[in-house]
Amino acid sequence: MGGDNDVGQPPLKRQKLSKPSHITPLEGSRTGVVATGSAALMARSIPINDGETVGSHGQIRKVEFVRIIEQALFSLGYQQAGAALEEESGIRLQSPAVQQFREDILAGRWNECVTTLSRIGVLEESTFKAASFLILQQKFLESLQSSNTTAALEILRSEITPLGVSTPKVHQLASFIVCSPQDLLTKAQWKGVGQESRQFLLEELQQLLPPSIMVPENRLEHLVEVALKVQREACVYHNTLDDVLSLYADHRCSRDQIPTQTLQVLEMHDDEVWFLQFSHDGRYLASSSKDCTAIIWEVVEDDSLRVKFKLTGHSKPVSFVAWSPDDTMLLTCGNEEVVKLWDTATGLCKYTYDKPNSCFTSCAWFPDGQRFVSGGGDKCIYMWDLEGHELEAWKGARMPRINDLAITTDGSHMVSICDHKNIRIYNLEEKTERVIEEEKPITSLSVSKNGRYLLVNLVSQEIHLWDISAATRDLPKKYRGHRQGRYVIRSCFGGTDYAFIVSGSEDSQVYIWHRWNGELLDVLSGHSGTVNSVSWNPVNPHMFASASDDHTIRIWGLSNRPKIKKHDEKAGSSNGIDHLVNGGTRDLLENLRPFNSDTD
Repeated sequence: MGGDNDVGQPPLKRQKLSKPSHITPLEGSRTGVVATGSAALMARSIPINDGETVGSHGQIRKVEFVRIIEQALFSLGYQQAGAALEEESGIRLQSPAVQQFREDILAGRWNECVTTLSRIGVLEESTFKAASFLILQQKFLESLQSSNTTAALEILRSEITPLGVSTPKVHQLASFIVCSPQDLLTKAQWKGVGQESRQFLLEELQQLLPPSIMVPENRLEHLVEVALKVQREACVYHNTLDDVLSLYADHRCSRDQIPTQTLQVLEMHDDEVWFLQFSHDGRYLASSSKDCTAIIWEVVEDDSLRVKFKLTGHSKPVSFVAWSPDDTMLLTCGNEEVVKLWDTATGLCKYTYDKPNSCFTSCAWFPDGQRFVSGGGDKCIYMWDLEGHELEAWKGARMPRINDLAITTDGSHMVSICDHKNIRIYNLEEKTERVIEEEKPITSLSVSKNGRYLLVNLVSQEIHLWDISAATRDLPKKYRGHRQGRYVIRSCFGGTDYAFIVSGSEDSQVYIWHRWNGELLDVLSGHSGTVNSVSWNPVNPHMFASASDDHTIRIWGLSNRPKIKKHDEKAGSSNGIDHLVNGGTRDLLENLRPFNSDTD
């Protein structure tokens, strides 16, 4: 390592097709056949029906609407209802030719299939040839599996080759002639003779033929799902465990779906609370403090928290904690001191990691749970195993000071904050590195669960979200409103689908933004000192925790829930992101590199 960021687009309705002069096998495709561009998607002789429409905006053609309803009825098993709708409306889901075509395919009447194909509509020549190729390929493969090699050769020579569709594919089919029946299935990526492979053939043909001829499968369900997805993404307060949305009304969540009320205040630390993080299973919360201790809190039946273990042994304030992937171990970092490994079932220290003149400030686990990395002010990053063996080290004259550290969920990249303003992303497999430069000093970093996004807090009173998977370096999404000029403030992802960004602030408040549109949704009061760290429960989207200089941890929940009665000397909190990393602490910043809003 040198020294010097779940939402996809909806699927296309039709397969994109290329020109016939460039027809080549599709990688990973059994057919390797494509037809021509947009012209191939519509049969010339099928006129677009500009007649009667339905709906308040007149945008839905009645014929199309009725056909997809008929298809939905048939697919749900309501055969009589579908037939009745065809009879009453006079609109058939499929023309007689298409119905005959489907029956011929499923019955394996291959010669009739090609003949019927020419009657279902006037198709572009390339579309007709591509569809014919698929049909004759099935005929060829079924002949081979039946050990009728002579017939298969004749099909290949006199029926498939004259189509002129794909010479490489024809050569590939020819190579199957010497295969055993079992090898044929593997090499051709084929299901064999029977209804399964023929049904798959129908689906492939449907990708080629115009949708007006063969309505795409499950079309009504697809349209409804797209509509629900759009509504859900437009709902800034969507934060529910229920994945099923009602069709009876437009989807819209109210503000009370995000946790905005203090349900519990935890007061077991004797000094400023600097860091906290929920376990991956959401059952525990770990916090660290200037009082030189860390506490493991347990989430109990009523979603309240109580102390499970108080971890002592550090001689300096504890600035960082990190849960192992299976939550059976916990790492704690003293403020420029040692790293300790704890057994979360017993609360006992298993090992203390130290190096001469080391100044550890942060650490991060690998996904195998057998290794972790630590970094700090000594300009070194070390990789350790659980027995204390140093497996690898990154150091040298060009190595910068490490203020924050994380490992992506798949273990492929190490992300660190270096030189105050640089984010370094090191590919552990390829041994390559790229750098993201910020204009202002960075104080903390978190990595999204899928490893795609980086969330960084800056002393310029901004939080930036970087998409590190993008091919081009786009500008980050920015979140503003909180106060941060001198101290380390930590933020995290949270809620259903990690749709929210939450952060502490130097004005003693907690700020919540919508992740995608950047809207500031709420500002929560309650703490009486700087809010240093926040953590959202990864299992319960209605719970997050905040840690403050006022020596307390607050557990936040829905506003319509009753406040939790205080346990005897016990209480709790919870968090929810895959990796949340932060480097220095308040004292570290003040003593080593004070952050001011005008820092270069």
